[in-house]
Amino acid sequence: MAFKFVFALAFVAAASAGYAPIHPVYHAAPAAVAVHAAPVAVAQKVVVKSEEYDPHPQYKFSYGVDDKLTGDSKSQVEERDGDVVHGEYSLIDADGYKRTVQYTSDPVNGFNAVVNREPLVKAVAVAPVVKTVAPVAHYAAPVAHYAAPVAHYAAPVAHYAAPAPVAHYTSYAAPSVVKYHH
Repeated sequence: MAFKFVFALAFVAAASAGYAPIHPVYHAAPAAVAVHAAPVAVAQKVVVKSEEYDPHPQYKFSYGVDDKLTGDSKSQVEERDGDVVHGEYSLIDADGYKRTVQYTSDPVNGFNAVVNREPLVKAVAVAPVVKTVAPVAHYAAPVAHYAAPVAHYAAPVAHYAAPAPVAHYTSYAAPSVVKYHH
């Protein structure tokens, strides 16, 4: 039985991979119905809007985000005058450094960027720690060289056994109060 499943799955895999020639089944199309109507002409006016080419584009923009809740802090400033672009952006990296990138782009030098990284927490100069060592006592506490007296007698042993407690229930249901006696 398992062989039949393996064979069927192998056949499906071969058919989906395109190895087995599976031809689509075609059915006869329904009979065509001829409808004669006068041709209708539809005229539409096509409006083409052409944008003017600006041979010397100029713009300035900037934005900034400082979200204290998520810690997202970034900014960007960019200015373009013709084919010359100057800009700067900064962001906080995952390792706690602020990355600032200053870039320029022009037809002569191409794109150039200078990347600076600085920690958000500035290092604080710490004064050297002077360690003072307290004098160590080179003597030990006195040790007692005697032992406590040992008792040479045993406690009396009881030679009787107390009866085990017996539980009394008032009904066959779960006990609500259990009374013991001995």
